[in-house]
Amino acid sequence: MRVEKVVTSGTFNLDGGTWDVDNNVWLLGDDDQVLVIDAAHDAEAIAKAVGDREVLAIACTHAHDDHVNAAPALAERVGAPVLLHPADDVLWRLAHEEDRPADTLSDGDILRVGDVEVRVLHTPGHAPGAVCFHVPELNVLFTGDTLFQGGPGATGRSHSDFPTIVDSIRDKLLTLPPETTVHTGHGGDTTIGAEAPHLEEWIARGH
Repeated sequence: MRVEKVVTSGTFNLDGGTWDVDNNVWLLGDDDQVLVIDAAHDAEAIAKAVGDREVLAIACTHAHDDHVNAAPALAERVGAPVLLHPADDVLWRLAHEEDRPADTLSDGDILRVGDVEVRVLHTPGHAPGAVCFHVPELNVLFTGDTLFQGGPGATGRSHSDFPTIVDSIRDKLLTLPPETTVHTGHGGDTTIGAEAPHLEEWIARGH
């Protein structure tokens, strides 16, 4: 079982603004099957990285358009369901008027890739339906835009809230083992141990 990263580029659009972004698309799997986390921007590039493996699902950390804009096209191409927490339907509809996710994600759900468990943690704040995916056996956590190297994801736009993301990070993420590697939605990796000591600094600065 291994973790692979595909970096794709495009735009993030919300509240009338547009920003150029690079996104991390994560593949968790082995030689036979794979879970895709966040189908961003380029279905063809993601499908190429998948190769001839079976895609079990396309799991969305949240529904900002830069994380889900390639999801329907990839789902059709590889024959896999799109999974999203229902609280993010309002954001999904901004990205896709017609296509709907095939199924929902809920706090405590367990996805399986081979013999590895992927635990779903509902971590609202950056988005109401934001989730993280914890893989205890591999000591890895996929955080989307909830936690980055240096602090929480942005909460200055619609459908986000800073106190809520702080509660999510404190209660759901910083309680994980400090050696847990954090694979983020943008930029480089970090660890729970590296970020945990800075919680009060983030609260004081307000972002």
